[in-house]
Amino acid sequence: MPTDTTLPEPALPEPAVPVPAVSGSVLPVSGLAVVAHAKGDLRIDEVPLASPAPDEAVVEVRYGGICGSDLHYWLHGAAGESVLKAPLVLGHEISGTVVRAAADGTGPAAGTPVAVHPATPGPGAGEIRYPADRPNLSPGCTYLGSAARYPHTDGAFARYVNLPSRMLRELPAALDLRTAALIEPASVAWHAVARAGAVAGKTALVIGSGPIGALTVAILKRAGAARITAVDMHPKPLDIAAAVGADEVITAGDLEAIAAVQADVVIESSGSHHGLASAIQGAARGGTVVMVGLLPTGPQPVLISLAITRELDLKGSFRFNNEIDDVITALTDGTLHIDPVITHDYPVEHALEAFNIARNSAESGKVLLSFGAGSA
Repeated sequence: MPTDTTLPEPALPEPAVPVPAVSGSVLPVSGLAVVAHAKGDLRIDEVPLASPAPDEAVVEVRYGGICGSDLHYWLHGAAGESVLKAPLVLGHEISGTVVRAAADGTGPAAGTPVAVHPATPGPGAGEIRYPADRPNLSPGCTYLGSAARYPHTDGAFARYVNLPSRMLRELPAALDLRTAALIEPASVAWHAVARAGAVAGKTALVIGSGPIGALTVAILKRAGAARITAVDMHPKPLDIAAAVGADEVITAGDLEAIAAVQADVVIESSGSHHGLASAIQGAARGGTVVMVGLLPTGPQPVLISLAITRELDLKGSFRFNNEIDDVITALTDGTLHIDPVITHDYPVEHALEAFNIARNSAESGKVLLSFGAGSA
């Protein structure tokens, strides 16, 4: 893990114009945001709030979860093949409150707590085919906080953001906004479990127990998996996996124990070829391996002969579609238990410290940034 990007907390910028309270038709003119400027250059900037488009609501962000892609933009100046070419406001895992509804009358009213679906599907250029009922695969899809296209798509690690009303999902007042910050990554995990098909009564193995892996464990538990085994390199993630429903935990180096699991369903969430090898070895003959962990681009070593002779179904899993609505329902009715996945939260003013904690998977699960009045 790189060690040359632990930076001192900078002096916070002074807003050029005082930020007024949100009241009636008054909107703030700016707010603090977490911006990746280049590799190793993460800043807390005062960014202006533009006038919202007619279909955009103004959201006051309360919590934002730091994702692996956010860390990659900071540590490497790129997330996979998405390379920073200009400063980028990070963040796509957020919860908050609408402070001005969209002018066109769509979406939630002011005062409504919301989660955010950060994708904007689109066909893109050319004639690349994809299933119409799987818009997550659309080649022109954009995502909040992504440098996949230029100009980049700014994210929502800012106190105030303008967001299309179609992205907003109304939350019940009883659902804590801190927990609600997990809705986006939980939707990724829900999609991965759905890709495996029916899991009730089946044995399941989860390789990699970081936030996505732990959320996957929780969703497998809710879906009725008979026995769930979680694997990771470090004790902390395994403790979290056990807290959300894993029946057994195994350290990643115990290859013999992993192979002995013989799971009907395996979810690979480590994003490494070593994890994928363990997933294939730990799958029962005729089983299913869902790959949600994103491996580096380029050729990867895979135990493909073993996958063939065991007739394993290898399935990719990328982002999500309407699963976000299922996650909200499950959190609302209390059938999905995910709070232990959150291990730290920091005010946005201490974002650099938060990012340094988040990069240490041995010590943290999901790390949140808190925004809004009184966050410091």
